[in-house]
Amino acid sequence: MSVVTNETNEGIRLVTLNRPDALNAFSLKVMDALCEEFMAAAKDDSVKVLVLTGAGRAFSAGADLKAKAAGEPPAKHGLQGLLDSIIEFPKPFIIAANGLGVGIGCTILGLADMAFVAESSRFRCPFSALGITAEASSTYTFSRLVGHQQASWILLSSEWISSKDCVDAGLAIKSYPDDGFLDSVMEHARTLARLPMASLLQTKALILAPHREQMKQAVLDENAALATLSGGPANREAVGAFMEKRDPDFSGL
Repeated sequence: MSVVTNETNEGIRLVTLNRPDALNAFSLKVMDALCEEFMAAAKDDSVKVLVLTGAGRAFSAGADLKAKAAGEPPAKHGLQGLLDSIIEFPKPFIIAANGLGVGIGCTILGLADMAFVAESSRFRCPFSALGITAEASSTYTFSRLVGHQQASWILLSSEWISSKDCVDAGLAIKSYPDDGFLDSVMEHARTLARLPMASLLQTKALILAPHREQMKQAVLDENAALATLSGGPANREAVGAFMEKRDPDFSGL
């Protein structure tokens, strides 16, 4: 079974994270497959809009800690390649966050041209609680979208935020009821797909022109910080607590 699936109708490429039993957690295999989807859709003249959603009850539970702990084969593109492919994606990119969004399942909202959330969805950036730091350019995009104080709370506190919080803060454009959620989002995608490709490409390029290099630099800086903190005392304690199903003890860290 493919970890990422796609279908194309009316100029819309619907890409689905397809690991419902793992709450669509991002393994290296998922990162590579999703990167390939963005690169393929960028080159496909039949695609005007890309919509990303998740299978089952979650959008994505974030990084797959179990796969990481078990040891994964080397990545072809990895996190860096995936994020570069999204930042460079020239066409409208819509997220339909249909449920739980944790870690990159939340930070990726900042990379979308527009994000829609289901009413029951909840989001969390648990990086501090994992003894690491944020990723997916969120240290840049979140401040730009929601302001410094909101971004600081979301990225530092590791607390849950509701779909209403996301919309009120500006991290998502609108919330829709769970029943018929994807259909509602696809109506927005169809509105865009009916428009001329040249106009969509040029307008998005102009909107992102002041930000693309800063987004890329944020990714590089975040990945360097992640490399420094990963495997450190706080991160080891957090991962050990996760695997042992207990609360972490960060006293003295």
